[in-house]
Amino acid sequence: MKNTVSTFRQQKESGDRITMLTCYDYSTAKLMDEAGVNSLLVGDSLGMVMLGYPDTLPVTMEEMLHHTKAVARGAENALVVGDMPFLSYQVSTTQAVENAGRFIKEGHAQAIKLEGGASVCEQIKAIVTASIPVMAHIGLTPQSINAFGGFKVQGKSLEAAKTLINDALLVQEAGAFAVVLEAIPAKLAEIITEKLDIPTIGIGAGNCCDGQVLVYQDMLNLYGNLKPKFVKVFGDAGTVMTDAFKAYFDEIRSGAFPAEEHSFATNLDESELEELWKL
Repeated sequence: MKNTVSTFRQQKESGDRITMLTCYDYSTAKLMDEAGVNSLLVGDSLGMVMLGYPDTLPVTMEEMLHHTKAVARGAENALVVGDMPFLSYQVSTTQAVENAGRFIKEGHAQAIKLEGGASVCEQIKAIVTASIPVMAHIGLTPQSINAFGGFKVQGKSLEAAKTLINDALLVQEAGAFAVVLEAIPAKLAEIITEKLDIPTIGIGAGNCCDGQVLVYQDMLNLYGNLKPKFVKVFGDAGTVMTDAFKAYFDEIRSGAFPAEEHSFATNLDESELEELWKL
């Protein structure tokens, strides 16, 4: 069944947990889609895990669209969400709507995600008015790491917690169909989830959210530069891949690969082959 913003709401109402993973390419999208993942987030995290940037801030619209197109080609049933990169929506509502529209028209996503609470409600309203579904994102918003002073848990004090609850209610009122809660105390995420009519998607926000999202390189142990506390490794694909690369290297050096079964035979007889050798 095709996952949509409507099925997200239905899952919250029925208590059916929403599954979401980041995704950046066609072949991975096909595998995740076949596994039944509800939603694929083409996150600006691709800047770090795919492009080697130190953080998400350098990522451009063109880079995001390139990867979103690839994921959309591989996702038959999953809801594809394009992540709006830094300064693609903060300057003006006009800019926000235009760039959100590019994710739909060019990237073939079904929704977009942007970071921020009260400060981006005007943009959320404008994008939703343009018939583009918006997923909000509050708590630790990676595009704000310079303002936060790094990747730090948010909402730990009473005032900070109140601000996040208010942000959650405001993005819902602005028209967001779901909200990501990143790196906030589990109890605060539980309170926000209970207060909202729209689904909450947690990442480092405990087990009471309506769904969960992880960067797939983290949960497969493919990306070792940063290992947040909230990540669980569900498969050690990094070790499997490294071992395979080493085995390939060894067999090339030893001459074991390619073997006869990996080679094509000729239809030429010995005399014809001899003629070729003489050329």
